[in-house]
Amino acid sequence: MRIVKCADLPNIRDGRNVEVAGVILVRQRPGSAKGVLFVTIEDETGVAQGILWPDRFETYRRQVMSASMIAMRGKLQKEGEVIHIICDRITDHDAMLRSIAGRDFRVMPGHGDGATSGGGPDPRDAGFPKGRTLSYRPFNLVPDEEETMRIRSHDFH
Repeated sequence: MRIVKCADLPNIRDGRNVEVAGVILVRQRPGSAKGVLFVTIEDETGVAQGILWPDRFETYRRQVMSASMIAMRGKLQKEGEVIHIICDRITDHDAMLRSIAGRDFRVMPGHGDGATSGGGPDPRDAGFPKGRTLSYRPFNLVPDEEETMRIRSHDFH
């Protein structure tokens, strides 16, 4: 497939067309970057940084935002120690990742996601303790257990 290892990027001449593949670590689209998307991927040898200009991002939005593993093809840009790939094409490799692992790698929501886990106690709920001290049942307790954790409130006025 002519995919280059991330660790080999420093040895490739500036301006060459390369393709690297890996698991997406970070997607950043800062407000100050005028629509430019920065993508960091990792393979078994290291990390690579990709830059997608706004028109390329719109073309490959689905692949970049939904895939766990991608290939980035584009021009290698080196400025001192900083190495980027100015992406021309993004390829979704999630199917390949699933075939190796035998499982789905989509990001699942965690305990901090109030929409799926309910979050902490809500003072609007019936039975919510009144006063300055409240009881809170940690997430990891079995529903039948009566054990609660006491949380003291602080009055900063």
